[in-house]
Amino acid sequence: MIFSSLLFLFWFLPIFFILYYLCPARFKNAVLLVGSMIFYSWGEPKFLLLLLLSILVNYLAGLAIARFHNRKLFLFLAMLFDFGMLIFFKYINFFIENINNLTHANIKTLALTLPLGISFYTFQIASYVIDVYKGKVKAERSLLTLGTYLCMFPQLIAGPIVVYSEVESALHDRKITLSDISEGISVFILGLASKVLIANNVGSLWTEAGKIGYENISMPLAWLAMLSFSLQIYFDFNGYSLMAIGLGKMLGFNFPKNFDMPYMSKSITEFWRRWHMTLSGWFREYVYIPLGGNRKGTVRTYVNLLVVWTLTGFWHGADWNFVLWGLFFFVILAIEKLFLKNFLDRHPVIASVYAKLLIAFSWMLFAITDFHEIGVFFGRLFSFTAGEDALYYLRNYGVVLIIGVILSTPLLSGLYEKIKNRIPGIILSMLLLFASVAYLADAGYNPFLYFRF
Repeated sequence: MIFSSLLFLFWFLPIFFILYYLCPARFKNAVLLVGSMIFYSWGEPKFLLLLLLSILVNYLAGLAIARFHNRKLFLFLAMLFDFGMLIFFKYINFFIENINNLTHANIKTLALTLPLGISFYTFQIASYVIDVYKGKVKAERSLLTLGTYLCMFPQLIAGPIVVYSEVESALHDRKITLSDISEGISVFILGLASKVLIANNVGSLWTEAGKIGYENISMPLAWLAMLSFSLQIYFDFNGYSLMAIGLGKMLGFNFPKNFDMPYMSKSITEFWRRWHMTLSGWFREYVYIPLGGNRKGTVRTYVNLLVVWTLTGFWHGADWNFVLWGLFFFVILAIEKLFLKNFLDRHPVIASVYAKLLIAFSWMLFAITDFHEIGVFFGRLFSFTAGEDALYYLRNYGVVLIIGVILSTPLLSGLYEKIKNRIPGIILSMLLLFASVAYLADAGYNPFLYFRF
């Protein structure tokens, strides 16, 4: 089940929230847990057992770490289970294929389906056990409470990545006000409209370019296609994050912000402080700093960055293009750290153009899995070939592209903040909801890009 579906909007959501609001406070975690299990198992019931096993294993590991002296052993066993499951389901066939390619062996790949949300919930539960080991949080004594933390349907499938300390108090005692519900509904509708009205529409242009074949598109269409995917992935993932944050607010939780106008960045360093903030924060807290961060000399700092960005790329997908994508950012960030950032800080216009181009180029490494096709596409970007194809797609997608560009800047955010709680803001929300529902009722193109990660 996905948020941008009529099933979720008109069946699951109203039934769940009626039950959730009517039940006494002491039963809300139970209702949330059961509702989240139904939500998760609707599409993939066979992987619900894996999710429940993750709760149990990490619950016991947390208690063992808190109680026994051999704490490192229980931490190791929990990490072995968590990341062992992630590696098995997500990466085992990648390793088999590469072993076959290198050794000319004929090892058969496994018929596996990637469990929905495993990359996200693995990071969440691993952070809980690590924080218990470090003494940052106390081991949760209630299996129900820990299960609720891991399974909360708003952020279960695609984040934001919520560490236990951020919601610990709300898990035990939360108050839900009409103001929270109202704000949550507004944020949810914004996210739904971002996903349905912008991401889906601009994404169609990127899909069409792929169907034509990158070798057959003109240079202007290649640039339009690159712009369309850049907007699609932002409004797709930011839209999902906004819906998750809005739903969390309606449940009585304050989930962390995941995006902060990332395309306004003037360096790649700044971009990763604004894009998928909960993921970059997780890697900083649980990988970069434990490796030594920047405290052990220059060489060690860059080695640590290399490890982090290789893992960041690989986390996104079991394919070499994702590793290349991560290494691309490592190289750029290393150059900025060495000398370029000072220059960019002094020349904001150049910095803005530089950042936008590199971000857009990076998305092509992310979106295209075949290295040959990556080369073909970049060749078309600089082929200096004209063509009427770009004019055709500009006529069809020009308006939504312009809207997407404007909404990825803070130009209208200030105005929205002023009116969101007034009559014009309420009317706008209702219109966006109506338009989103109308689109869902009629359209067949409705992917969530980050579900495959």
